[in-house]
Amino acid sequence: MEVRWEILLIILGGALVTVIPRVFPLIVLSKVKLPDWGMRWLSHIPVAIMAALLAQGLLLPTEEFTYLSNNLRLVAALPAFLTAILTRSLMGTVIVGILSMMLLRWLV
Repeated sequence: MEVRWEILLIILGGALVTVIPRVFPLIVLSKVKLPDWGMRWLSHIPVAIMAALLAQGLLLPTEEFTYLSNNLRLVAALPAFLTAILTRSLMGTVIVGILSMMLLRWLV
């Protein structure tokens, strides 16, 4: 099997473009002491990412905004959010969310 140079260069370029944004911040930030406000700001990033993913999944289930009455995912998420706030249990939240969705699909 022969590999053309163009394809090999495309693969190597893609690997380089993928590695640089992941490795460069690690190298730079391992040498720099960030201020306390910077560390506090960085601690909010995982929460912001999860909120963005949840908002997209709950509010745009069919790639267009769906209101509460037509959106079973959003209705099923309400008891799951309540369970998460009250119990702080990941397993309990997942179980309540799944059961809520099952019950809503069975009823509707």
